[in-house]
Amino acid sequence: MAKLEKIAKRDGKIVDFDKEKIVNAIFKAAVEVGGEDRRLAEILADKVVHQLELSQGSSAYHTVEDIQDIIEKELIEAGHARTAKAFILFRHDRDKRREENDHQKLNFDGNIPYKKIWQVLNWSVDHNCYSVDKINERIKNGTYPELVKEVTAKYDADVEAAAQKIIDRGGKVRIVIVAGPSSSGKTTTTIKIGEHLKAHGYELVSMELDNYFFDLEHHPKDEFGDYDFEVPEALDLELINQHLADLIAGKTIQMPHYDFKTGKRTAETTPMKLEDNQILLLDSLHGLYAPMTKSVSDEQKFKLYIETLCQIRDKEGEFIRWTDIRILRRMVRDSWHRGYNPRQTLEHWHYVRRSEIQHIIPFVGTVDHIIDGSLPYELPVYKHILYKYFPEFVKDYKDNPKRQDAYIRAKRILELLDSIEEWSDTSYDVIPNNVLLREYIGGSIYKY
Repeated sequence: MAKLEKIAKRDGKIVDFDKEKIVNAIFKAAVEVGGEDRRLAEILADKVVHQLELSQGSSAYHTVEDIQDIIEKELIEAGHARTAKAFILFRHDRDKRREENDHQKLNFDGNIPYKKIWQVLNWSVDHNCYSVDKINERIKNGTYPELVKEVTAKYDADVEAAAQKIIDRGGKVRIVIVAGPSSSGKTTTTIKIGEHLKAHGYELVSMELDNYFFDLEHHPKDEFGDYDFEVPEALDLELINQHLADLIAGKTIQMPHYDFKTGKRTAETTPMKLEDNQILLLDSLHGLYAPMTKSVSDEQKFKLYIETLCQIRDKEGEFIRWTDIRILRRMVRDSWHRGYNPRQTLEHWHYVRRSEIQHIIPFVGTVDHIIDGSLPYELPVYKHILYKYFPEFVKDYKDNPKRQDAYIRAKRILELLDSIEEWSDTSYDVIPNNVLLREYIGGSIYKY
């Protein structure tokens, strides 16, 4: 067994190994939860060093990440769960600060507040679902159904908190905007917000902005022949603003109807009028886009944002990308709701991301409430439904220079799904008919 003498830093430099840093890291985490025994931290550090030396190769150096992974493992296996949690959170915080200093992460100022991200991570650690390995464990040990219940309770509480903010404004809000990137959970959230407001005497009226798309024939195509639904200009913004102003003024409008299968507005319209005790609810990808609601004053609007703020590490220790969760959701939903196959959804996704970056993310700082729409139990379900498609996607796109965006996404998602355990039981006993996931896999009590 080789003695541990050198390690590789994050920047690639090889430096002398210092066990005292491990002792300090463990002891600091222990102090956070009331521990006072530094000698115990030294004993645990010795165990960490022993494991590092056992796994050390003849030519490779352990990295800082390797050491941190083994510290987590040893703390948990030794029964120090609270200290392990403190260390995991401390590690995450240091990672985020380092990325911030190196200008390698998104700026959360004017975007998702760091406090919200921290709350999601803290919850994930508390509920033992902060990594792919932990989620796999919950499947293997039979606690997956409990995880579904835990996640549902968290989401429901977040929705209720948003509704309470609207109620607390004493009837001044005439329009609630539920915004967020594609497949983040806007529609289900919209419905559930409505349920809470109804319980407090407000009648919520939904105005589905998807009905305001221009006819498909008016949309431009790219070299692949794809239509772009993702830009706000694909919607009739002038008509939307006219109808919003008329509704708040007490007038009756004729709301259009859009048929996604034909790509046209139908001759059918729906009369709509906003009464004094009613609040208009807008569920839109582009609800935060200022020209969308420019005819309404700010004090009459409540802006809510939902995103899959998933804080789950993959097998490599990297956090799973939020957009990868959402594309899996959209693949499933589009297959039964819009008649698209998963390949079409994947090939179209570059439009989705471009639009999100241009027309959604810059406005998150203007919202009144942010809801976490991530569901740590959903990946095993998508493994069952979608995994079979991805090997073919990777093969087909690998040498296609015009589809490299699709290839990169497909390869990354395939590796993610490879690492996750499959879950096939989507019965109501396990996944109830009123949860957010039903928006994508079907079987919901709600109408979408």
